[in-house]
Amino acid sequence: MIQNKLELTWVGKYDEKPALEPRILIENPEYSYGDGDTGNMLIHGDNLLALKALEQEYAGKIKCVYIDPPYNTGSAFTHYDDNLEHSIWLNLMRERLVLLRNLLCEDGSIWVTLDDNEVFYCKVLMDELFGRSNFVGSIIWEKADSPKMDPKYFSTRHDMILVYAKSLDKLTINREKSDEIPEHYNKIDENGRRYYLKPMRVMGGNVSESLFYPMIAPDGTEVWPISSKGQRTCWRWSKRKTEEESERIEWVNGKNGWSLYFRIYADSSKGTPVQTIWTHQEAGSNRTSKAEINHLFGTNTFDTPKPEKLLLKVINAATEEGDIVLDSFLGSGTTSAVAQKMRRKYIGIEMGDHAYTHCFPRLKMVTDGTDQGGVSKSQNWTGGGGFKFYELAPSLLKEDKFGNLVINKEYNPDMLAAAMAKQEGFTYSPDADTYWKQGYSSETDFIYTTTQFMTAEGLAAIHETMGEDESLLICCTSFQKECRSAFPNITIKKIPQMLLGRCEFGKDDYSLNIIDMPQIEDYDEDFEDEDNVQEEQSDDMTLF
Repeated sequence: MIQNKLELTWVGKYDEKPALEPRILIENPEYSYGDGDTGNMLIHGDNLLALKALEQEYAGKIKCVYIDPPYNTGSAFTHYDDNLEHSIWLNLMRERLVLLRNLLCEDGSIWVTLDDNEVFYCKVLMDELFGRSNFVGSIIWEKADSPKMDPKYFSTRHDMILVYAKSLDKLTINREKSDEIPEHYNKIDENGRRYYLKPMRVMGGNVSESLFYPMIAPDGTEVWPISSKGQRTCWRWSKRKTEEESERIEWVNGKNGWSLYFRIYADSSKGTPVQTIWTHQEAGSNRTSKAEINHLFGTNTFDTPKPEKLLLKVINAATEEGDIVLDSFLGSGTTSAVAQKMRRKYIGIEMGDHAYTHCFPRLKMVTDGTDQGGVSKSQNWTGGGGFKFYELAPSLLKEDKFGNLVINKEYNPDMLAAAMAKQEGFTYSPDADTYWKQGYSSETDFIYTTTQFMTAEGLAAIHETMGEDESLLICCTSFQKECRSAFPNITIKKIPQMLLGRCEFGKDDYSLNIIDMPQIEDYDEDFEDEDNVQEEQSDDMTLF
């Protein structure tokens, strides 16, 4: 039976995906700045590995993801129309979008800025990953404030922002508010409050019998919700609400007699819904963003930085103060800078040297309050907060001279304990009083990692200090065989044997690879190379 299914396919989509190593993050205090208790994070490293490193602690906690990924334009590729090149981009995006969805909280949203080169492919891809029913909408951002005169066909002046919810039924998009009072609030009441009038009578549609009743005009005239053409309509409010809101009622005597209106005050407005066209006046342009970068650094090394006003609109719509905003393609640091000025928490990931040369100094200036450009004045930003700077730890295992995977010598005991806790799904939190309580998965389940040889005597000493309802996983490099089943509430395993085949160790770069293009090879399903079959290594293999 043929099943009809709409899907986007490409070279490599169904290939086996690498099992990512859940790396730990190591703080680099040289580049941490200000109040480290804010929870703000700046991470340098491959963004796919960084997202995996965040997954255990931050799954379901990120309120807003904003990304400005590589646009996959002709400047990035030699042969842009090659399907393989589109496939590289789609594979890059798919793996990251999967992790980003896992990080979003149930009422969170993701905003992706792209141009026409890949936006429609990305739309179908995100329909698949997030569900078509969770598509919120697309926003047109006017990125250019003037036309280019040299294009062969169109002068492109816009990018698009795709917006998806984790769960649409739980999503709230904040309305936009402005300090400026719109012109249509053209009346002032006795207390100096600005307002405009809206007709109380519904202009069309179905008539509700409960809303069809007479109102008494100032001269005693009985007024029904009937149009000038004699059409029967109804009032917007019930009798009860009309009585409760009587101070907002206003009568106007015109050529057709009395008409009933109600006041809408400017200071009680909940704002306007977010619109899907953002002009350069309200959201900035590429010219704006380049000027901001030039002001901060004296030069512009980014082709398409995003203006702060653009991120202001995104973060305003998607978050409240204290929510976490994540950008895994941080670039010059705009998303994190605006989030801090708006008193949100942030996680920014940048794999390039921009993390040191642009993101760090920019966020330092934000913290000091010396960055008064962008949206600083509109947010009354004078400084404060801070951030911690993290590096991705090296791979936990690496090959020795014999080709065997062994524990990386760069790992000290604390790093090893933290890494093993993450590998096993424990929260790393060393107990100050009990040395073997290095991490926990519950109130009674703990993990202990050591490079010392575990003896039966040592194991018995640990067991004596354990509570009756407590359990313990011990990860060590070697142990006496008597330890294996000594106590029912203690499990003991060897490092690195327990980790082999679990994930891809030793790979540090999952970025967009332009040079090493994937190859399409004919595959014979009836052929199997038995020489390629790898046998599982036992837990008792020798550590070199």
